Amino acid sequence: MRSVTAAIAHRGPDGFDHLRRSQAWLGHRRLSIIDLEGGRQPIGNEDGSVWIVCNGEIYNYRDLRPALIAKGHVFTTESDCEVILHLYEEEGEDCLQKLRGMFAFAIWDERKQRLFCARDRLGQKPFYYTHHDGGLLFASEIKALLKADPSLRQMNAEAFDEYMALRLIGAPKSMFQGISKLSPGHFMTFTSDGRCTVQRYWDLDYEPKSVLSEAALLSELEERLVDCLKYHLVSDVPVGAFMSGGLDSTLLVALTKKHKLADDLQTFTIGLPYDRYDEAPTARSVAKAFGTTHREETITPSLLTELPRLVATLDEPSDSLAICMDKIAALASRHVKVVFGGDGGDELFGGYDRYYGNRIAGHYANIPAFIRRGIIRPIVDRLPDGKWYKSLGHQLKWLDRLADAEPASARYLESLGYFYMRRSFRDDLYSDDFKARLATSAPGRVMMDAFDRVPERALTDKMLYADGHMRLPDHPVLISDRMTMAHGLEARSPFMDHELVEFVAKAPASLKVKGRTLRHLQVELCKRVLPAEVLERKKQGFSSALTYMLKDELSFLQSHYLKQSTLAADGLLNQPVIDKMRAEHKAGAADHGHRLWLLLNSEVWYRHYIRDESVDDLTTEISEAKAKSLADGNTNMRLADAA
Repeated sequence: MRSVTAAIAHRGPDGFDHLRRSQAWLGHRRLSIIDLEGGRQPIGNEDGSVWIVCNGEIYNYRDLRPALIAKGHVFTTESDCEVILHLYEEEGEDCLQKLRGMFAFAIWDERKQRLFCARDRLGQKPFYYTHHDGGLLFASEIKALLKADPSLRQMNAEAFDEYMALRLIGAPKSMFQGISKLSPGHFMTFTSDGRCTVQRYWDLDYEPKSVLSEAALLSELEERLVDCLKYHLVSDVPVGAFMSGGLDSTLLVALTKKHKLADDLQTFTIGLPYDRYDEAPTARSVAKAFGTTHREETITPSLLTELPRLVATLDEPSDSLAICMDKIAALASRHVKVVFGGDGGDELFGGYDRYYGNRIAGHYANIPAFIRRGIIRPIVDRLPDGKWYKSLGHQLKWLDRLADAEPASARYLESLGYFYMRRSFRDDLYSDDFKARLATSAPGRVMMDAFDRVPERALTDKMLYADGHMRLPDHPVLISDRMTMAHGLEARSPFMDHELVEFVAKAPASLKVKGRTLRHLQVELCKRVLPAEVLERKKQGFSSALTYMLKDELSFLQSHYLKQSTLAADGLLNQPVIDKMRAEHKAGAADHGHRLWLLLNSEVWYRHYIRDESVDDLTTEISEAKAKSLADGNTNMRLADAA
């Protein structure tokens, strides 16, 4: 057990403990946030018949504890997680309905010979599991399961296909064939005779719509956000805040200071010195306006030294957001153990261009197909992609491709995957043998199912639901959790509080995306508390500039890894197609930047996790290749540490 939990010691650097019972073995790594001295896990009930291990925070534990004590339960700690244990004794599986927080936990019930596991409603905390020799292994990160059973190092072909198509892997799949994710809002029971069941315990309803006036809705929204912040500030250690300069994190900081919820709030920002896309100056001015203790670092990140480590930290290939999150987590962890940030704001209020773009595409699709495809498309296809993912050329090509997709759920899926490996790209890229393995693959099917699960007529609500239930936990939140926990830092997300999410879901969709105005409701609230310069600043995205800023390093890494791809050597991909994509991108004939990023990450992941090449060996190999390139006189490479 110690060697398995050591694989995720970064998640809990403050302590380790384990418990062995007749049919169960529980281990825990502790990050001390609440009850610093007495909150060690596993925690047992009064007679030692029920035990819990939990990752996360139960924000309303102080509300629940008195009633449990009144019913005769004896608490041995001041820990928030012990509340789950006694609540389970009272209410069984229904205990989940009373929990407000982020969590992934497992309870072993000795009397019932049953393991009861659950993940929070919106998937803020991870839970991976695998059936193993008639039993069940579970952990917060995949690397712990691989330590317990190295034979699990087998790629899930359908998950790879989904990552290529959408840059994410939707639950319950993972990148490993024998490892599953417990989906958000679900619980699982596993009995000693090997029976396993998974059930949903929470879903989001967008009806009935609120009948409040916009002004009244805004006032209640502010009250509810303040309530969320009060809960998210519960801690026995200092709590800080990420602040990017965008609306989400800035609004949370502004409300915290306006309502005097924290006397001395530390805020953290990283700057990227790339043209006008640096958000640090805006964050700095907000910090000054609200009197936070502000800490800022300007970074010039280098993938040459970091990429293998980042991929290993994430367990699955992901995207450039991990670089920024790693740097800001490293900065914050030197000063605090807990931070809150703006994860979930886009999915709550409607912050992505596709929320109005899909509606426009629906209107454009009404133009007869022979005109769109025969007259308009040839003109659009001749437009240059441009040097930015929001260029006019990209936007018009995006719109044109979306119009072909039917039904609405397929159009939504296409809007997510335009910049990645669309079906035509994947058909060329995959070898015949690999395509045969993917005969039943339907990448994004879980996204489409989520989209269709919302019966309401508002297209915006359907997209928000699918994004919030599938994309949010398996992309930005996954990255946030892994990169912060890698530094022993706990990240909290007030916008993902389920009571707040339920309230905003029932606001009219027209108050979220109003014409081409995104986040209308949030913007109107921001006007009450934020400086004008923040409101006037266009959204850039936390890591939008990185693939452009690091284009020379990326070019070098693509040459190093993709010129002789191991994925191609092992018969999965076609090397000539990779070569063609690299050549077109280098010549400026097409913008394959995002697609090459997917291939690059997948190659590093495959070599580390499937071929079992160590991070140190991969990093050393890159360093030696760089040195050789410089020695050969390749002075055109502007590598970050070569000056």
